[in-house]
Parts: sequence; structure tokens; C-alpha cells
Amino acid sequence: MPFIKTDFPGLLIFQPVVYEDARGYFFESYNQRLFADEGLHYHWIQDNQSCSHYGVIRGLHYQNPPKAQTKLVRTLEGRILDVAVDIRKGSPTFGQVFSIELTAENKLQVLIPAGFAHGFSVLSTHATILYKCDNLYSKEAEGSIAYNDPALQIDWKIPAEKIILSDKDRSHPSFKDCTNHFEFEG
Repeated sequence: MPFIKTDFPGLLIFQPVVYEDARGYFFESYNQRLFADEGLHYHWIQDNQSCSHYGVIRGLHYQNPPKAQTKLVRTLEGRILDVAVDIRKGSPTFGQVFSIELTAENKLQVLIPAGFAHGFSVLSTHATILYKCDNLYSKEAEGSIAYNDPALQIDWKIPAEKIILSDKDRSHPSFKDCTNHFEFEG
């Protein structure tokens, strides 16, 4: 089975079957029927790609309903620490942090359902990330949480003096002060 369940309801790791030979490798990074057989019925409508350098932290971001997004995240080049924070009120993992290394070599993907704040740090010289979204970006629905909120205790695996942030990512509210409209529907 290519799906690995986590302790976080709805958050899954997708481990595609990889076929390797002398030419290289081949795998299906997404197959609608395979996802549907697992009960996952997403209609992906936007792909996002970014390239970042070592030390960059992007996040923690989310979009509020009705523009909330589920994401399927993978690394095309390099290595990242992918981080998700459960912000669904009433969830058994509310306020908890999930992290996983996604690399071009391990080809793992993480399915992050709506109701999680998401971010990543770049652990290699550079990294190229591709993620699918089931809803279009909406500036009006944007929400965020400070990457360094002490209540979350996230180890981004980057020394403090090497962290690179956008101006926007420097000014996010704490977890307890973030505005979100997610309720757990477990």
C-alpha cells in the first residue's frame, strides 16, 4: 500500500512505487484511481513550484474556509523538512506538529489536508518543491503562524544565524493568536 497513515487524522504520507533500471527511474507521482481507492477524492486545480536556497524557511501558511486548501507536497530537487501544524479545533492532534524530510531521493510525498498550517525549511544547497492544491490561492483567505512560536517548539534543523525569511514570514502571529475557522470533522 503506497499510503502511510500518521497519528494526525487525514495527514498521509504517499510512497509511490518506483521502477528503477539502468536508464534511471519511473513512478506515478499521482494516480487518481489509486487515491480514490484509498477514499481520497481530491480535485487538484493548481500546481505550485518553488526553488529556495539553504536556510530558507517558508511558512507557516494556510487558507481559511471556504478557500481552504489540501496540498500534496513533494521535492523535485534537494532536501526539505516539511512541517504541518494541526489547527482544527477539536482534533485529537490540535496544536501538534508533524514533520518529515522530503527529498528528491526518497520521493515521498505528504498529503496535508485543509486545517493544517504548512511550511518547510531547505536543508540542502537548494531545493525545488512542487505541490498540488485542491483550491485556488486567495489572498483574502490567507492565514499564518509564526515559524518560531515557542509554543510549537519546531526544530527547523537550520542554525538561527542561517535562517532566511521573507519580510512577510517575519511578522506572523503566534499559534494562540492566529485566526482560523477550522473545526475537526473526524
